[in-house]
Amino acid sequence: MSIAEFAITSKLSVNALPRLPFDPYRERSEIVASNEGRDTAELNVNRARLELLRDLTRSTSSLPINDVLDQVTTGARKVMRSDFALLALLNAGPAFVSTCHSASGPPDQDAIATLARQLGERVLSSKTPWTGYLEEAVPSDAECALAGLKWVTVVPLANRHKLLGVLALGKSDDACYTAEEVDFLWQLACQVALAVENALVFDELGPFRDNAYKERAHSKGENDGEQVFEGIVGNSSTLIRVLRELEVVAPTDSGVLVHGETGTGKELIARAIHNLSPRRDQPFVKVNCAAIPSGLLESELFGHEKGAFTGAIMRKAGRFEAADKGTLFLDEVGDIPLELQPKLLRVLQEREFERLGSSRTQQVDVRVVAATHRDLKQMVEAGQFRSDLYYRLHVFPLVVPPLRERKEDIPMLVRHYVEKYAHRMQRHIKIIPTATMQALVNCAWPGNVRELQNFIERSVILSSGGILRPPLAELEQVTVQAPGLDRSTSKEMEREQLLCAVRASNWVLGGPNGAAARLGMKRTTLAMRMRRLNILRPQINESRSMQA
Repeated sequence: MSIAEFAITSKLSVNALPRLPFDPYRERSEIVASNEGRDTAELNVNRARLELLRDLTRSTSSLPINDVLDQVTTGARKVMRSDFALLALLNAGPAFVSTCHSASGPPDQDAIATLARQLGERVLSSKTPWTGYLEEAVPSDAECALAGLKWVTVVPLANRHKLLGVLALGKSDDACYTAEEVDFLWQLACQVALAVENALVFDELGPFRDNAYKERAHSKGENDGEQVFEGIVGNSSTLIRVLRELEVVAPTDSGVLVHGETGTGKELIARAIHNLSPRRDQPFVKVNCAAIPSGLLESELFGHEKGAFTGAIMRKAGRFEAADKGTLFLDEVGDIPLELQPKLLRVLQEREFERLGSSRTQQVDVRVVAATHRDLKQMVEAGQFRSDLYYRLHVFPLVVPPLRERKEDIPMLVRHYVEKYAHRMQRHIKIIPTATMQALVNCAWPGNVRELQNFIERSVILSSGGILRPPLAELEQVTVQAPGLDRSTSKEMEREQLLCAVRASNWVLGGPNGAAARLGMKRTTLAMRMRRLNILRPQINESRSMQA
């Protein structure tokens, strides 16, 4: 009987399978306690296995089937210290028959199909795991997927009342798989079966679900006329996936870590999480950790008492107190100094802190949504970020895609910002030439949506006669420089942006028609950036050159 025929004709109750030697859903504390007295290497292996199970548990509702299969085979081969991992599904469609991960590279697909069928028939007929030499499971005249494998262990995947497939591992060394390793593979197989079944359902309903999200994300509300996801524009598949995950985590009270490059709209994601949560009627407080000097950040977050430091003339509540019962958005959390991170970890875990200069403990109920464009995991390895704080923040990660990965959203974004700034500047721009739109779509946009937004504002300023006339020559330059964009290029782009704004406002910084209002920032912030970038009024430049 072939593996496909067995899937069609055979049914199996979960109760018929051998009972697991231990409950896969035990508390982590029990597992850690059982590891006392073991060496460090074995503890690291157990920790890696727990991480794999935890990640797989999260993926049961957020990953498509191909990603689940790849995650299982890659992770299982690593934590089981094997050279080969295979996951074969029964009667799951031609695109999802099997997947494998090998240390020596991708093997031949025909050989993989042969190996999957033979290993499947080995365990599905007995409904129990099998461990032994590979040559015992595969006939000598059959084509083998990988040369050099000696030991193999195979377990069936079963969920509810049916068999879903098999999970197999193989290695080339002389040490056979232990009973403990086979037990863990059983535990993993239970979770894999659940993940596979959910992922298949998600893939089957994908087109209907995505259309529903598109309609919800971009349709007008019947009562208040506002978008469901305020400020988030686009209907690409990558953006829809982020919004789907956002709606999963928003109703919970769990912390969220938003990853994304600068300018991708991480604050909009954080605000959407707050608006869709039970805390929507409570405060949404945001703080940019990179914009506040490190010496003042502790006072800004936790507050201070009168006389706590020079200049503290009165008691001040911090951002955590202001966000009590609501949501606190920590932008650029990777810039928090090391000496302040233990206090932040304490308030995240214990929900208590002390104001600067006070010994009285404050209780607070705050949901924290953090965001960063930096690689926190790499910072942990470099000793620049505490590992315990990283794991506390990294409860539910969300990755906001850069604009170059959602180019199909650019036309919608362009029309949105043209309408916004034309209305603000009392312009009547009705036509966006096709060539102009194509040039905007083809641009690299290293600054992502923020760069596109600022460019469209500058284009509206320069346009007249009802037609959008952007400076396309700048786009060509940016497109060429994007692959190797460095810090100096980024500063030049920022300098050019500020220059265009101050020239358009005749070097007037403040006021409703000043350059600061055009750039959407405070006048003092604009003046500080101009000093940093050495932007001076023309007459100042001329007088200095004459003095020289």
